[in-house]
Amino acid sequence: MPTKIKSIDSILSKLKIRLLNKMQVAAIEAISIHNNTLLLSATGSGKTLAFLLPVIKLLNPSNNNTQAIIIVPSRELALQIESVFKSMGTNLKVSCCYGGHLRETEENNLKQPPALLIGTPGRLADHIRRGNITTESIETIVLDEFDKSLELGFLDEMSFIVSSLKSVKKKILTSATQAVEIPGFLEMNDLVKLEFLNDKDEYTGLTIKILLSDGKDKQETLFRLLCMLGNKSTIIFCNHRESVERTSKFLKEKDIGNVFYHGALEQQERDAALCKFRNGTANVLVTTDLASRGLDIAHIRYIIHYHLPGSEAIFTHRNGRTARMDASGTAILILSPEEKLPDYIKPDAEKITLPETITLPEKPKWSTLFIAAGKKDKVNKIDIVGFLSNKGRLKKEDIGLIEVKDYFAFVAVKKIKINHTLQLIKEQKIKNKKVKIAVAK
Repeated sequence: MPTKIKSIDSILSKLKIRLLNKMQVAAIEAISIHNNTLLLSATGSGKTLAFLLPVIKLLNPSNNNTQAIIIVPSRELALQIESVFKSMGTNLKVSCCYGGHLRETEENNLKQPPALLIGTPGRLADHIRRGNITTESIETIVLDEFDKSLELGFLDEMSFIVSSLKSVKKKILTSATQAVEIPGFLEMNDLVKLEFLNDKDEYTGLTIKILLSDGKDKQETLFRLLCMLGNKSTIIFCNHRESVERTSKFLKEKDIGNVFYHGALEQQERDAALCKFRNGTANVLVTTDLASRGLDIAHIRYIIHYHLPGSEAIFTHRNGRTARMDASGTAILILSPEEKLPDYIKPDAEKITLPETITLPEKPKWSTLFIAAGKKDKVNKIDIVGFLSNKGRLKKEDIGLIEVKDYFAFVAVKKIKINHTLQLIKEQKIKNKKVKIAVAK
């Protein structure tokens, strides 16, 4: 007998969430009643939960076909939503489809249709064309951050996907931007619009500050700022990939450890960078606006706009990485002498004065191990903890965040222990298999 879907209360209990916020309550009610819903709410306000909870109630555990599909602009957002769904403990199958890894892996996974399918427009459209998705059974579609998918040029793919889903009864759109135009192919008749963008102060404690740079090249100013901020978790936004790599290299030469992240990196490189930032191996992430949406990284203290954002919407999305839910955070704009403060920033925003003397931030206490085995090799977190404890002689407090991907895993290990651990485990096997283990590049 199929298991019954858990109640919202039991799911929230599993997620360790005591109360839903005002936006989430309104979204759940609206989506449950209406067929076409547009949810506008600030980045970091909890939109994922707001649409997942009502979508789960629509899924029938006795139906072995795909019943709902979520279309997202990036693989990172797809993986984040998948992670939230899995943590809800519904026992329903969910699958993620996105570019950057083997399509064949996804095809094998889709042979047993998931109840919920999450993916990027290009890869989902590809699977539909190849007949890998049971489109006739899908009755619910969510377009999360749909404006970003359109902005990235996915109009044709999204139109094709929607036109291929002949049985859809419920459409849910989300955005963190006010000025959004809904494309005609969505046919959102009797649309119910939920607007919570002006409520963002209810769940964010964001402070905006200005730092004036002496010259056009802001690198030295950035370096001095990071020294002042100390070893707090910080994201630096640049407008171009070349700037990201140049800034990252400059900071490393100045002995400030960091990782960089942009769209031209291979998937494993992306995963490694984000994992090192999440687990405390690096306290600074230098990135393009690719990281302004969909990244699940907790406790970010500072957002630094090294380059001014192209629009207020981009500014909002960048800042949404910090001050999430009940946390506080600070966004800092670095302005060169010829740059003007954007109209959407209050002119009375606090100005930062850098100290005369600088002290390098404290170095991170963690390092990251790369293990060339993952979920597809039947390796899980418990296996890795057991291996490192028994073979590497590490104590519980020496092992930090563990992330297991399909074919590899990353593990945070106390930096002072990592060389000795590598010596102890170099000839050892995980699950009777010898795999490559090294410090993550």
